[in-house]
Amino acid sequence: MTRFLTNRGLHFGILFLILIAAVLSSGSELKFRKALENLVFDQYMRLNPRPDPEKVIIVDYDDVSLARISQWPWPRYKIAQLIDNLVALDAKVVAFDGVLAEKDRVSPQNIISDLPETEDWTSTRRQILTLPDYDDVLARSIRESGRFIAGFTYGHIEQEIAVKKPLLTKKQIKDVLLERAVPFDKTAAFLPELVKASQGNGSFMARPEDDGIIRQTGLIFTNRKNLYPSLSLEAVRLAVTDGKTPYKIWQDPDYKEYQDFTLPYRVVLGDYKIPVDENGLINVYFRSFSRDKDYVSAYKVMDPAYHDEIRPKIAGKIVFIGSSAEGLKDLRSSPLNLFIPGVEVHANVTEQILEGKYLYRSYINKIIEVSFIFIMGLAMILLAPFIGMGSLIFIAVLAISGLFYGSWWAYVTMGLLLDPVYASGAVMILTFVSSLFTYLRSEMERKQVREAFGLYVSPTFMEELAANPDKLKLGGEVKELTVMFTDIRSFTTISEALSPEQLIQLMNDFLTPMSDLVMSNRGTIDKYMGDAMMAFWNAPLDDPDHARHACQAALGMNKALYPINDQVKKQCEAEGRPFVPLNAGIGINTGPCSVGNMGSKQRFAYSALGDAVNLASRLEGQTKSYGVNILIGEDTAKYVQDFAWLELDLVQVKGKIEPARIYTLVGTERVAKKPAFKSWKAAHDELLEVYRAGDFAMAEEILLQVKEFATLDLVDYYVMMMTRIERFRKQHPGPDWNGVYVATSK
Repeated sequence: MTRFLTNRGLHFGILFLILIAAVLSSGSELKFRKALENLVFDQYMRLNPRPDPEKVIIVDYDDVSLARISQWPWPRYKIAQLIDNLVALDAKVVAFDGVLAEKDRVSPQNIISDLPETEDWTSTRRQILTLPDYDDVLARSIRESGRFIAGFTYGHIEQEIAVKKPLLTKKQIKDVLLERAVPFDKTAAFLPELVKASQGNGSFMARPEDDGIIRQTGLIFTNRKNLYPSLSLEAVRLAVTDGKTPYKIWQDPDYKEYQDFTLPYRVVLGDYKIPVDENGLINVYFRSFSRDKDYVSAYKVMDPAYHDEIRPKIAGKIVFIGSSAEGLKDLRSSPLNLFIPGVEVHANVTEQILEGKYLYRSYINKIIEVSFIFIMGLAMILLAPFIGMGSLIFIAVLAISGLFYGSWWAYVTMGLLLDPVYASGAVMILTFVSSLFTYLRSEMERKQVREAFGLYVSPTFMEELAANPDKLKLGGEVKELTVMFTDIRSFTTISEALSPEQLIQLMNDFLTPMSDLVMSNRGTIDKYMGDAMMAFWNAPLDDPDHARHACQAALGMNKALYPINDQVKKQCEAEGRPFVPLNAGIGINTGPCSVGNMGSKQRFAYSALGDAVNLASRLEGQTKSYGVNILIGEDTAKYVQDFAWLELDLVQVKGKIEPARIYTLVGTERVAKKPAFKSWKAAHDELLEVYRAGDFAMAEEILLQVKEFATLDLVDYYVMMMTRIERFRKQHPGPDWNGVYVATSK
């Protein structure tokens, strides 16, 4: 798992596979991809539907018409009357969205069989036979109108469908369309005599997509032997030509699949060149039809009393006869409306052809989408390791916003259907996965840093180091640090009595709580040197209270030794060894230091160097000479004025020329506020003043008084001072003596 999380090459391989899968899926017919594509194109159409050219009207045999005239199907003479009246109203074309596939059952010749065959009915039968056949009446009206288009659709009868005007094309194109155009085998069609009388015959087949919405419809259909036009195409042919002009289907010679935004084939009718794809399909550019403006009830056409009212709506227009009546309504769904009469699909197609308004989903559109996915996806993969997730997402969102804007602009201005959703989704997935892999690699690198350095540095430094692993490089800075050295007293004597295993255990028992105190007080452990430890504060993170935190850690170390010594004592008693208590000498100093990663390029450590570091080391060494556990420098004491500390001496440590004031820590600010400590400090300061003035006799007297205030921690110091004073009384250091004690050992 660790290898997977940190292997950059493996991550790139996975991301590249995702990229290739996204590219290959773009433009495919996968259901989820089509659903995303339809979602955005449907929304575009809702926001910007096709304008209303007012060139098509629907005559509706609606519920009111059925109530006023008769139930459907009407007798054929009534349909003939409807056609005659539409001609009288100057309709340009009359297209019937439906089929009249059977003989009229109420035609006079067809009801004779229902009459009794007796002499009483003979005269009636003869009179009926003199009446015209209603199908003949309709055929005559259709023929005389010179503008009627019959329709056919899917059905249950194998029959040859009449082609009023052939679709002329080259064999190569015809073969493609015979194979790929919308197929049909069995049909439902007008009676042959009605088709013969008609000026056009077209299919009104329309199949929705998987979600039930019609977005495309065929202009060309096939029974695998011949090509047939749609009802809409026939309506346009009759409207824009002399009615005798055949169709021509040709491929644009300048069409290039990788460059052209339109479709490969054109159906030519006079000046109209209608683009269709290799399946003979057209994308329907819908508009919403209004019941008041775009519909006329059939009963008004049947009744001359309404003709003056409806003539402006019908004259010069293509008329589709359809139904919205309950029980007869051929319900369809469009991107604009959940339920529309099927006749509106054909009306929309006819209008968009007349207006030259087309929607193109060509091959080049898909190339643009694929290119966007590949270029942006690859960019996200390559940029992810070098920029933050926020910046990466910003770039992706900016590019995606441009894609959406370009897609919308192309739709509105050119009718191009560019799918921004799938491409954007693919890029965002690649963006997030790339960011995730980068994050996982960074986290594993941080984990490795934590595992390698977490036991040596403070938690705060560890957080910064984990957040910025690049800090692990050579280099440093100069800043003020508080440095601590600590060492076990009499370590050689203690170690001689222990086995190597016992010695290691003892060191662990000692260094663990010491280290915990450093890190819990925001310190950084520099190194372990056998029984010694070096730590510092105020690096790498700034700590305004670095001196205070170092002093708090030192005071805590003294207390932490009590339970350790109790445990060591029990072990010594159990093993019969003499007990030597552990005592730690602690030296603390504050000053400017060089701090950073030091060493070689192969191996380096975060450490500090400088004069202040050297003095802290010397102070730790002098704790034995002064008989105290903690010594702090003058600059450290300035930062902790409210702590309980006592000045011990003005000493010139080994290796330094300038003398340094040294202090010992007694306690925190709570100890400093106690009256007993205040009295002790006053007497102690008086002792140092008299001592440095060279009045050693008076100093000896004051020292005897001060010892009464002293705690056990400073008893050895006062003994040392008494010895020094007695020596100076016997042999005065001289008139030039300035109170500085020159240390002869480290």
